[in-house]
Amino acid sequence: MQTLRLGTRGSPLALAQARLVADALIKAHDRLEIEIVTLKTGGDRIQDRPLAEIGGKALWTKELDRALLAGETHLSVHSMKDVESFRPEGLGIAAMLPRADVRDKLIGAASIDALGEGAVVGTSSPRRAAQLLALRPDLDIRTFRGNVATRLARLDKGEADATLLAAAGLDRLGMSEIGTPIEIDVMLPAAAQGAVGIDARDGDEEVRRLLAAIDHRPTHRCVLAERAFVAALGGDCHSPVAAHATLDGERLVLRAQILSEDGAATVEGEAEMPLDDVAPAAALARELLDEAPESIGKLFA
Repeated sequence: MQTLRLGTRGSPLALAQARLVADALIKAHDRLEIEIVTLKTGGDRIQDRPLAEIGGKALWTKELDRALLAGETHLSVHSMKDVESFRPEGLGIAAMLPRADVRDKLIGAASIDALGEGAVVGTSSPRRAAQLLALRPDLDIRTFRGNVATRLARLDKGEADATLLAAAGLDRLGMSEIGTPIEIDVMLPAAAQGAVGIDARDGDEEVRRLLAAIDHRPTHRCVLAERAFVAALGGDCHSPVAAHATLDGERLVLRAQILSEDGAATVEGEAEMPLDDVAPAAALARELLDEAPESIGKLFA
C-alpha cells in the first residue's frame, strides 16, 4: 500500500478541499492511502491586517512550499486564486480538480442595489472593493479578514452590513444556502476563483503520474490563461484584477478587467486563444495597461 502525505492549511475550507483531492486520488488508484498533513501558514496567523500589507499571497503558500521541497510532504493542495503567479523553483501545479462555481456571493443583502446608502461592506479583496465602489461609490468598504466562519461571525456581530464570499467555498463547506450569487456580468471573478490546484515537486514523476489521473484539463487550461494574464500585468494581491476564461470548442475566451482602487476607473477587454497557447492572455494584459489611466497604471508599475 502506497501512502502519500498531502500538505494543507488547517482552515475548514482548506481541509474540505484536501479531502476532495484525497478522495479523487483514492478513487483513481488502487492501493493508495492519503495522510493529510496540516500546516499553519502566516496568512492563518495574521488576521488583523490586509494581506497586501503583510507579504501577499505567499503567506498562504510559503509553509506548504517549504514542507514539500523538504520532502516532508508529497503534494500540497491550494485554492488556486491564493497561489502567487510564479511558483518557487522546484515546484509546479501538476493537476487541478474540476472547477466549482466561480461567482461571488453577497451576504447581508438581497443584492448590491439593495444595500442602504453608505452601507458598510467588509472585504479583504482589493478586486471586490473596487468592483463594489464602481457600482456603488457611496459604500463604506472595511477590511474583513479571517476564514468563512470568522467573517460570518463578524457580520452577525454587526461589524458590517454585508460581506462577500466565494460561492465555491460556501458550497464546499455545505453552506450553499447562504448568500445571493452575483452574476459574472456584474462582478467578474478573480483569476482562478473556484479552482483547486495540487502542487508537486519537479522531477517527482511517480506523484505527477498519480496526479495526472485526476487532472481536469478544461479547468487547468482556463486557469493557466487567467494566471498568464495576471502574471503579465505584474498583478499581485495589491491590485484590483479580475479574469475569467471559458472554453468555446477548441478555443479559450478570456474576459479580463483592471480597476483603480476606488473603482472610479475601469479597463476591460476580451481575447481568444488556442487551448495550449496563453500568449494572447499576456498580450491582453499589455493592451489593457496601455489603455489604462494613471490611477490604474501606477498599481502595476
